[in-house]
Amino acid sequence: MKIVLTKDVKGIGSEHDTVDVADGHALNYLIPRGFAKAATPQARKEAELRLKQRADRVALDASLLAQNIASLAESRIVIRAKANEKGHLYDAIEEGEIVQAAKEQAHIDISENSIKLEKPIKALGTFDIPIATADTFGKFSITIEAEA
Repeated sequence: MKIVLTKDVKGIGSEHDTVDVADGHALNYLIPRGFAKAATPQARKEAELRLKQRADRVALDASLLAQNIASLAESRIVIRAKANEKGHLYDAIEEGEIVQAAKEQAHIDISENSIKLEKPIKALGTFDIPIATADTFGKFSITIEAEA
């Protein structure tokens, strides 16, 4: 039976995909639970439209991210945090704080998921922050300074 998925289903497909599954699986599990609907001509048209919109959105997001990475590379982002006399931070700097600083200081909106820190930052200094989504990669620098 041909169905259009309304949600991602592991082992079957992604949302808005048109797939062929066993009749019993579709009628007894997928459709009653809201994971799919019958692949009527109208449902197929809607699914194709949604897939096209998703592809356009992904392309736009990649383009905006490339612009944001270039802007971030030129910006100077400073995060102030409490540190001891040896330069160790009392609280580690993580992706959320970096995103917030980029938004406030460089006026650039990036996703927390796009920042790829190996581990949280726990010392004062300047650090290169890798950023990536899909096929767009880059990095920018942040400086961690002690609060006065």
